[in-house]
Amino acid sequence: MFLRFHGLSKRYPGVLALDDVSFTVERGTCHALMGENGAGKSTLGKILAGVQRADQGEIHLQGEVIRPTNPHVARQLGIAMVHQELAFCPNLTVAENLCLGSLPSRVGWLRRGELRERARQLLAAIGSDIDVDRAVGELSTGQEQLLQIAAAVGTGARVIVFDEPTSSLSVAEAEHLFTLLADLKQRGITVLYVSHRMDEIFRLCDAVTVLRDGRHVATERISETNENRLVEQMIGRELDLSAGAADVSSTGDEVLRVSGLRSPGRFEGVGFTLRSGEILGLAGLVGAGRSEVAQAIFGLDDRSSGDVSVGGEKLRSGSVSSALRYGLGLLPEDRKRQGLVLPLNCRENASLAALSRVATAGFVRRPAERALARGFFSRLRVKTPSLEAPISGLSGGNQQKIALAKWLARDCPILIVDEPTRGVDVGAKAEIHRLLLELAAAGTAILLISSELPELMHLSHRILVLRQGRQVGEVGREQFRQDTILRLMAGVGGAGKG
Repeated sequence: MFLRFHGLSKRYPGVLALDDVSFTVERGTCHALMGENGAGKSTLGKILAGVQRADQGEIHLQGEVIRPTNPHVARQLGIAMVHQELAFCPNLTVAENLCLGSLPSRVGWLRRGELRERARQLLAAIGSDIDVDRAVGELSTGQEQLLQIAAAVGTGARVIVFDEPTSSLSVAEAEHLFTLLADLKQRGITVLYVSHRMDEIFRLCDAVTVLRDGRHVATERISETNENRLVEQMIGRELDLSAGAADVSSTGDEVLRVSGLRSPGRFEGVGFTLRSGEILGLAGLVGAGRSEVAQAIFGLDDRSSGDVSVGGEKLRSGSVSSALRYGLGLLPEDRKRQGLVLPLNCRENASLAALSRVATAGFVRRPAERALARGFFSRLRVKTPSLEAPISGLSGGNQQKIALAKWLARDCPILIVDEPTRGVDVGAKAEIHRLLLELAAAGTAILLISSELPELMHLSHRILVLRQGRQVGEVGREQFRQDTILRLMAGVGGAGKG
């Protein structure tokens, strides 16, 4: 018995996050931790890593009770964590962020040469060549995720908690991480792996623990379980996964036309049309320019040029108000920095994009606002102690649902969704998929950006592929093959039309 959790309980205001949880983890294994959003997975990982403290219970490491009262103490005990929600100083460089806890200095002066070299070594340990002098604020979400992994591995930890580590990684980056995890296991390092992705769990993990509503449901060897059994244990109900892509013949008239769209240093020559009731997928590796294209269409890039037209009317470049006026909505990739206002509560966030529906003479009608939020929370199965709860205290998946509810409340005829199921559990993912299909069936035009090819292929009528800021192909539903799209993404040939 290497690592043992015994009777762990943790309560937040109005929420029992963990309730008497006990299980063991063997040394040198990859142990999966699964459950719906709000089941307590991240809370347990944060308690182990010293980010949170348990109200009750004990943690035993190699037979001894440990008390990781803060992250520094946890690191001294040989425990590190790669968090789902990224937390860096965007104005500092990669090197400064990686070494922030132990900056090399002499007589009070920072030794920048040593700082850079140490950062390069940390990145080299995970096979990354990110420029250590770049500001973190300039990096993609996937690159920031790699920084976290480099920092955790570089501590020489005996136990590393990975909380949704592939949620922002490209296919190639994820494959590299899987190789790294195998190497960590060979070195005797124990991995607690939190993920909603079944294929990763069955590929990487030796055992799995399932939590539901903060309680321990089961701990089993991977070889003794299967996907259906895990889903049943996680959600405690039957899940309908049969909903497929929308019928291509159901699309209507053209509602959005993009032509000659470019942004210096980001992307160029992007053009496509989108019809009512259509789901158009946008594929590409991390850094291909997918999110940047979405932001330019929505008016967030004042350096962009080209034409974006809705119903034949041209939108003003770099103007969000113009995009909103013509019925566009954008669910961004980074919910914390771009999709939500964390100091506000759940009710206030849900109504942000639709205040005109719940306000009279500039004053918000609270009963109408509560009714609006309550309806969408019920529809999306948002788990929150109350509508007034701080949104910062919710799990990442429930925050994502509220970020989506905000745009559903506005009833946008054109919706751009960037990684809509990032960090959500299998049940919530199925619900979001079903919702997107329902929206398309009702006539909403959807531009869908996702790093998960199966998701794009499941939902889209056709898929556009970007590579290094350029549009390199379009694949129709009848041509959907994962290898075809991957070849286009990687630039090694493939079918499609430009």
